[in-house]
Amino acid sequence: MRGSITIIAAFLWGLGCSAQAADNAAKAQDAPAGGKIYTVVDGNKVDGLTLKGWRTWRAMACERCHGANQEGMVGPSLVDSLKVLTKEQFKTTVLQGRIDKGMPNFSGSQQVVENIDNLYAYLKGRSDGAIKPGRVESMEK
Repeated sequence: MRGSITIIAAFLWGLGCSAQAADNAAKAQDAPAGGKIYTVVDGNKVDGLTLKGWRTWRAMACERCHGANQEGMVGPSLVDSLKVLTKEQFKTTVLQGRIDKGMPNFSGSQQVVENIDNLYAYLKGRSDGAIKPGRVESMEK
């Protein structure tokens, strides 16, 4: 009986490792090359992870406060803010919010939590001037 349990446990552990490896391979395929946080071609074609960041931006309707071009409205310009904020400061602001300034926290949003690095990559690309305002698409097209 104990041997059967050990074999089953080993099998389940192996399945978990296989699933993790497949997930890591999929992420690597979407990731920018050369350790960059984003890759952009022609101003609007981006790597898969940066595209997920843009989709998160759209899904959360961030443009209601930060403007369609991330240049500010009720909320500050993210094009300007990401020139001075570190990645950690950005993540803290988005996930914990700045309630006193009207910025809600997004730690309860699974999409934001799972894509916070991708969202940062998209907005950093906008701030750097590499990604043009408006709709982006996959470089794979």
